[in-house]
Amino acid sequence: MARLFGTDGVRGVANSELTPDLAFKLGRAAALYFGREIKTPKIIIGRDTRLSGSMLEAALAAGECSAGGNAHILGVMPTPGVSFLTEEMQASAGVVISASHNPFEDNGIKFFSRTGHKLPDAVEDEIAALVATPIDYAKAPTGSTLGRIIEDRDRAQLYINHIVNSASYRLNGLKIVMDCANGANSEIAPTILRALGAHVIPIFHEPNGININNGCGSTHLEALQKKVVEVGADVGVANDGDADRCLVVDENGVAFDGDQIMLICALDLMEKKQLKDNVLVTTVMSNVGLAKAMKEHGGRCVKTAVGDRYVLEEMLKHGYKLGGEQSGHIIFADYAKTGDGMLTCVKLLGSLINHNKTLSQLGAMMKKYPQILVNVRVASKNGWEENEAIKAIVAKYTNQLGDNGQLLVRASGTEPLIRIMAEGPDQAELEDIAENIAEVVRKELA
Repeated sequence: MARLFGTDGVRGVANSELTPDLAFKLGRAAALYFGREIKTPKIIIGRDTRLSGSMLEAALAAGECSAGGNAHILGVMPTPGVSFLTEEMQASAGVVISASHNPFEDNGIKFFSRTGHKLPDAVEDEIAALVATPIDYAKAPTGSTLGRIIEDRDRAQLYINHIVNSASYRLNGLKIVMDCANGANSEIAPTILRALGAHVIPIFHEPNGININNGCGSTHLEALQKKVVEVGADVGVANDGDADRCLVVDENGVAFDGDQIMLICALDLMEKKQLKDNVLVTTVMSNVGLAKAMKEHGGRCVKTAVGDRYVLEEMLKHGYKLGGEQSGHIIFADYAKTGDGMLTCVKLLGSLINHNKTLSQLGAMMKKYPQILVNVRVASKNGWEENEAIKAIVAKYTNQLGDNGQLLVRASGTEPLIRIMAEGPDQAELEDIAENIAEVVRKELA
């Protein structure tokens, strides 16, 4: 049986897969689980701007109250804001209702511990087991032991102040186009940048419930690129729907991914002697150009499996200060427990001010190597790693690329696919490598 929780909470089409009934059970299970530590657990709830958000918020809060927990309603709040406020408000747990960069029809529910960290798999599985347990209303709280729903919709300023106070430099003189993805940061992002002195031109900042991520945000940079050039901005910034990611566009309209952002921020921290062991934590999907640039400047990359939770685990284990993913999900450990789009934005823009350079000039520090991605649909992923023919061809091309590239072959976590990523200096060579491996995978697993 598949796990209820995926890699980033419980996801599904709202009111079809992620139903109010399931949201109620998740709220009830969370109150029961976190109520083991305190008689009346305090659980805060934030959401993005999806049409289904308020429906799921109501169901989730009702579930919490039915098990004796108090539900504090934050309203629209970015994911990193909920993470921050969970600890700041001394809550037992935090909940975000969001499907991040997905279309508006989807939604999701994910939890944070009292420290603002995402829950480990084992805790999610315990909550899932409580969800699956039939409700015995004969033993449910009644009367004065029921929980309360408490409106706490004025907490955004606490989060805004936190991000503003994390900035090392004022942004006076910078003209910034801010793409809010019609999402959770539609009001917060422009407020933060203006508080730091920037001239802000917001776009996609008028959510209506169905336009979140629609042709905008960190997964659709085309409109931002066009607007930056049109208005002569210094930089364009894009969040995704729940604002835990940040991608940027330079003054020429050229898009930067998370690898390029991480390099600029890592080197800035190294210069200030604030990057522990001069280490940047990345995933195996990060561009080889990032590792080479770090090495050239006296730093190094430590790689983890794909997923921000693995990046964070490595950072916590060794006390590393900066890590993230190519997608723009970047963690600054001194200020946040999860990826934070506006924290990343403020730190990156501070580097521009600090060095008095344009974003294109800073971006030139990294040579981005071509990357080929091929997905092969297979009959079954079972045992693919032990297939001798696949192992042999992967080993062959890994040796061929050597230190000038990398090869990653892995199974999709959600679909019957084998994903092939080849990276190196020669595009044509990469295409041949990826297709040759794909051919063997098809022959062996189709």
